[in-house]
Amino acid sequence: MRRMGFFNLAALALGFGFLYLPIVILIIYSFNASRLVTVWGGFSTQWYVAMLHNGQLLDAAWVTLRVALLSATLATVLGTMAAIALVRRGRFAGRTLFSGMVAAPLVMPDVIIGLSLLLLFVAIGFDRGFWTVVIAHTTVTMCFVAVVVQSRLASFDFSLEEAALDLGAPPIKAFFLVTLPVIFPAVAAGWMLAFTLSLDDLVIASFTTGPGATTLPMRIYSQVRLGVTPEINAVSTVLVGIVTAAVIGASLFTWIRARREKRPAA
Repeated sequence: MRRMGFFNLAALALGFGFLYLPIVILIIYSFNASRLVTVWGGFSTQWYVAMLHNGQLLDAAWVTLRVALLSATLATVLGTMAAIALVRRGRFAGRTLFSGMVAAPLVMPDVIIGLSLLLLFVAIGFDRGFWTVVIAHTTVTMCFVAVVVQSRLASFDFSLEEAALDLGAPPIKAFFLVTLPVIFPAVAAGWMLAFTLSLDDLVIASFTTGPGATTLPMRIYSQVRLGVTPEINAVSTVLVGIVTAAVIGASLFTWIRARREKRPAA
């Protein structure tokens, strides 16, 4: 096995430090007993207790979780359907336009997307609130799901599905019993990506939200403008913990699934 040189190790350490050292510092100072963020006053969990008694933060967290779950699920269904259409249908009228429209949110600035959706909701008279945020997040994240699933379908052996059709299975049943189990890791990865992007979004939600639909990033941003407090660090630490647990769970699921597939049949 080729050993890594000093330069590669130093570059790797600097890269990981640049990415994760601020997060580590944030987690450490979430247990700070002092109200001053930059002054360590001893170990304490008082800010986590204060967070649990902050009704505005809890309401915003609940809204964010519901939006993320709904938008990620809708984006996964729509993105998977779009990927199947692009891969399986081959050349069809309007394919280039459809492919460009699916990929457009990947390169479109969030400000432009948020403003265009705001104008759309105002034009059709749709009151802004919880569902407008869900629609906006679904619109943005479904393209990420489509790209992930499309890359998996590009290497999928469709003769397996054709064999199921030859054996008398209806197309829908063949898809759910043959195709979906094979591409499921990509579908799950797309769902997690959409869920994470929805949790993180601030700009688009700011344009499309309404009364009673304030998300947690918006609440944190409004409080940070008045000054960072250890309570914000505690909320951010909880978010980091949730995302980390989800990533670890998904990795374990993929690892267990891969080992089962490699295990020889009895």
